[in-house]
Amino acid sequence: MAILVDETTRVVVQGITGRDGSFHARQMKEYGTNVVAGVTPGKSGAAVDGLNAPVFDTVRQAVDVAGANTSVIYVPAAAAADAILESAEAGLRLVVCITEGIPVNDMLRVHHALAVRGDKNFVLIGPNCPGVISPGKSKVGIMPGFIHKPGRVGLISRSGTLTYEIVHALTQAGVGQSTCIGIGGDPVIGSRFTDLLPRFESDTGTDAVVLVGEIGGSDEELAAAWYTERKRRIRVVAFIAGVSAPPGKRMGHAGAIISGGKGAAKDKIETLGRHGIPVASDPAQIPELVRRAVP
Repeated sequence: MAILVDETTRVVVQGITGRDGSFHARQMKEYGTNVVAGVTPGKSGAAVDGLNAPVFDTVRQAVDVAGANTSVIYVPAAAAADAILESAEAGLRLVVCITEGIPVNDMLRVHHALAVRGDKNFVLIGPNCPGVISPGKSKVGIMPGFIHKPGRVGLISRSGTLTYEIVHALTQAGVGQSTCIGIGGDPVIGSRFTDLLPRFESDTGTDAVVLVGEIGGSDEELAAAWYTERKRRIRVVAFIAGVSAPPGKRMGHAGAIISGGKGAAKDKIETLGRHGIPVASDPAQIPELVRRAVP
């Protein structure tokens, strides 16, 4: 099984006529993803090389005509917040926002609007993320599909490139994945570890989950607390990036910064360990930790 995306996922690509949108739409289709439509305002009826998906002016049209249930967003940062809200208002169940550089105030506006809507079935992944993939079933985003292998280990990551490194290590070790999710590295994102761990807990096709964290914030600490608040079916292992990061200096992502004496890698590693979550000191150790957790 899998979470969020599978063979029933019907994708509309927002920004499909742009360079990035058209390229990754073709990559998703080649992987086997059901790309049913694209949206670029003012370009309804446009043709996109390598795709037979119709292009519409609005997401609502893509839902009504093509039956889209999931959106992936490749629009410029200035338009991304409105693109997210348009998809939510059109009734989509999942929106994956790849766009980076969205102003924090724009994402706060998105969070407020989604909270007012109160749709608990709606899921936003990102922004500034690589997307979601359920190997062998569907890919919604920009991750390289060939490094993945179907299996029973989930992954949730704040870092795109570390996702690829760890997935490659798992696959090389013969450890397949159920669903891999890059949640993004911005301070304000749609879904966090604690939003997605319960979904893996309920997925009988997942036995263990790899958390890929980094400095900044308290997401890893909250995940550790979730793990031990009651007996869990799934096992969890982790890797934390940024062990050598100095306080007050951003390391790669806008959300990867130690501030106010909180968010240091050392503290996160200690907290995870206290809650019974093994933490790898190197990404290459993850496959062995998974094997120990799920014999």
